Amino acid sequence: MKKAISIVTIIAVLLLSIFSTGVYADTLDTINITTDKATVHPGENITINIDFGQDMGSYTADIAYDNNLLEFVSAEGGTENDNGTRIRVYFFDSAGGTNPRRTMSVTFRAKEDIITSNPTQLSVTFEGLANPDASVTYDDITTPVIKDVIVEPIFVDYDFSLNYTGDIKVNEEKDMKLTLSSTLGKNYEHTRILAEVVAPDNGTVKLLATDNQSLEHDIIQSGWGDSAGDSIGGKDVIKEINMRGIFDKAGEYTITFKLIDRDNSDSIIAEKAFTLNVQSETAVVPPVTGETEETPEEVPENTEENNQGTTNEENLETPTTLPKTGNTAYITILPIMMVLVAMYFVLRKKD
Repeated sequence: MKKAISIVTIIAVLLLSIFSTGVYADTLDTINITTDKATVHPGENITINIDFGQDMGSYTADIAYDNNLLEFVSAEGGTENDNGTRIRVYFFDSAGGTNPRRTMSVTFRAKEDIITSNPTQLSVTFEGLANPDASVTYDDITTPVIKDVIVEPIFVDYDFSLNYTGDIKVNEEKDMKLTLSSTLGKNYEHTRILAEVVAPDNGTVKLLATDNQSLEHDIIQSGWGDSAGDSIGGKDVIKEINMRGIFDKAGEYTITFKLIDRDNSDSIIAEKAFTLNVQSETAVVPPVTGETEETPEEVPENTEENNQGTTNEENLETPTTLPKTGNTAYITILPIMMVLVAMYFVLRKKD
């Protein structure tokens, strides 16, 4: 009996000593952790902000990061230490609770040599948590708080081009080259190329291409690429497809090429339409020079050349000036003679 009373007394004393100090452990459930962006590009900064939700007298925060993608820039809210893959920020209010902190932050920068899209994480844990006067301590947070981040470059959209030479004729094979390119293309694991056509008068088109297994495909009917999709992305992407186009009617065709993502319900990554004019089969026509061929004039059978190299027909042309003859000369001289004779007799009469 005495032994039992002694044990109860000891337990009571211990409990009284614990509660008399006013120090006990609690759970800090007011912490809010955010990042100022979800995607960061090469050379850009990203900051993780921590709000404890109340004033703190002490804390130690560890932020783990991928040093292949990010590099440490600065920390605010305590003394920092970087071991290459983890930033530790330590704070203790040495003023005895008169200079507590409520927030802290750490800034990273994305590395310059990133050319692909890279999902990564910032992982945060805490220890040494206490209120300003250290009357309350908080449980360590050992289960990491995860913030997802994407580190990727500013990608250049994929673009289609379609090239061929000369005119396109009905039912004549036309060699064509379809090119898909980007100077810095976003990475996709499973993509395919599809083609759609709008044709005149129910016309049909075949775009035939041969794959690496020497199998021929009509891109209009079955698309291009592995049925599960092909990977694409990176720097200076160029994907070329040599095709043979066959059109069965003359007129204007519109062919639209699409790059689709099989991993995202065949969503369209890139799309471009091309308008082609197909000419009808026509007979060979002599080239037009711009001059009309003249029909040679008929020459009379009895036409002969004279000594001057001209024809009698030419001499028969109507003259523009009548030739002077002997009679016309007499007609001109006779009046003059009559005037002179008259003047002679007048002068003799005066004498």
